[in-house]
Amino acid sequence: MSSRLASFKGPSTPNSSPVQHRQASNIPSSPAKSTESTFHRKLRTLLQELRAATDIWDDLILIDGLKAAKSLVDARTELDNALSSAPNRLPRTRIVGPKLDLMEQRIHDLDGVLAKLQKQFRKMTAIVDNLEVLVIDAYRNKGCQWVQQEPLWTTWSLEKFASTIPEILIPYHRALNGHIALVNALRSHSISFEESRSAISTWTEQPWLEGSGWEANWEELCSVEIDRWNR
Repeated sequence: MSSRLASFKGPSTPNSSPVQHRQASNIPSSPAKSTESTFHRKLRTLLQELRAATDIWDDLILIDGLKAAKSLVDARTELDNALSSAPNRLPRTRIVGPKLDLMEQRIHDLDGVLAKLQKQFRKMTAIVDNLEVLVIDAYRNKGCQWVQQEPLWTTWSLEKFASTIPEILIPYHRALNGHIALVNALRSHSISFEESRSAISTWTEQPWLEGSGWEANWEELCSVEIDRWNR
């Protein structure tokens, strides 16, 4: 974004967090709270869409993906138990076949979760691109001072939102690659039970988003900086 906004003197470096800034300086609320422009409304909508994409992301990980991963590991454990208890370790085909079919279905389900995660990441990227378009339009219609210095609602300007929000793509991209690696590990039928359990634990914890995912880093900020955020 910074390269394409260079002609508008580019975004400045963000200051300290909005909560601390407001407490320290006691800056009054912007008059924009009662006189919202199209740019205010579009920014709020874009960020609410971004939050919705991260909510879907978490549901995919903690509901669909976790269910498929656990079922895959359970099927392998049940097959191992059946093999170890079968006479002469020669089980009938009806024992092995259905379990293998179930495993393949769960791997297919995990691949489907990855495809949906990729879709959500593309949606996040598109939202950030639309935010850039919004800022460029605001520069043309409102001028540099309004974009860079005028608080939209509380303390943050449109330029500060535009230069800060895109940072969210970095941890989610890392998370996407991390989940792809975990599915590739679980895909192998030679993976041990201990390795499978560790993979599922990492899948659930999402360490790539710790401290930098939407809920941890952006939700409170938006509730402070954006009027009518949850309406």
